[in-house]
Amino acid sequence: MKAGAIIVAAGSGRRMGKPKQFLPLRGRPVVEWALLAFLSVPDVEEIVVVLSPENLSEHGGKLKSARVRVVEGGETRMDSLRKGLAALSPEVDVVAVHDGARPLVTSEVIRACLDEAEESGAAVPAVPVKDTLKKVASKGLWVSDTPARSSFWLAQTPQTYRREFLEEALAKFPKEKGATDESQLVERAGHRVKIVPSAYENIKITTPEDLAVAGAFLDRRLGGPPGEVRAGFGFDIHRLVEGRELWLAGVKLEHKKGLLGHSDGDAVLHAACDAILGACGLGEIGLLFPPEDPSIKGIASKEIAAKVMALVAEKGARLMHLDVSLVAEEPKLKPHYERLAASLQKVFGLPEGRLSVKAKSHEGLGEIGKGEAIACYAVATVSLP
Repeated sequence: MKAGAIIVAAGSGRRMGKPKQFLPLRGRPVVEWALLAFLSVPDVEEIVVVLSPENLSEHGGKLKSARVRVVEGGETRMDSLRKGLAALSPEVDVVAVHDGARPLVTSEVIRACLDEAEESGAAVPAVPVKDTLKKVASKGLWVSDTPARSSFWLAQTPQTYRREFLEEALAKFPKEKGATDESQLVERAGHRVKIVPSAYENIKITTPEDLAVAGAFLDRRLGGPPGEVRAGFGFDIHRLVEGRELWLAGVKLEHKKGLLGHSDGDAVLHAACDAILGACGLGEIGLLFPPEDPSIKGIASKEIAAKVMALVAEKGARLMHLDVSLVAEEPKLKPHYERLAASLQKVFGLPEGRLSVKAKSHEGLGEIGKGEAIACYAVATVSLP
């Protein structure tokens, strides 16, 4: 079966004062951590991220890639889910629905939910309730009952279904607005839902305290005291030719020439990605994106970087620092330092102070000195568990 995912991230975040899915978490917006988890699972062939109109305009372009579509959400969660489902291709048989405010879902949980949904039709990740439950039936806060907690589980996401189960549930309850998750509708439509044991770390960001807890979990998973620190080196050079756009560090610069390449020719992102892959022992971008593959001709190098960072996350590594040196005679790059650095910070999820961008001329020597090429050197430092 072909699997797809819908990441619902169109909420307004009233309790947090701003959309919680775009709050910063260790150098990345919350929703990007969730997206990286799904990108690390090759079985998820299509991903749709559902955003509010404002966040679609501001963040949509950064989230899109070869496997990721971004669409506008609706007034309620169910409205957004319907729009996300409509954006998946008809060939998708199994659909995982994930909350964009759950940044710590793992590839193992995603795969387990996909497998169970394919087998039984409907799967919900959950964890057993730890605390004693009290039922309060009055405004005076008097306890009316203490149910046995052994039969209660806390539902999480990605809630995963065979597509026909989800479509049937949404069609049977077209005006439903109060459901807090789609499994309620699937149950009401007459289908049994199977629990997939999950992890307590798969929390939902709802309050400021949740963000702090998620940061601690993430530090333990990716950072903490590093078990090993490695450095990687990357180099790339591209010829400057007329008739091409000039892309460097994910930024389009106005110039009469652009870099020739199978992709957009972004020498900075290529060198940086090779440095990161080298530090992690994961090869180089030419193996991930072979230049002889016609399907990726003209690919944006930001998509290459997204794939690289997904592999880094899957390995449990963390990019700690990136040092980039451009060598170019033209155009003059010092006026663009801030834009280049800001773009690299976003692409690689680096906080302030962990990135360096600089440029040197080639003193008129060779092809670079004649303004016929641009080269880039990069050194990446990563920590591994």
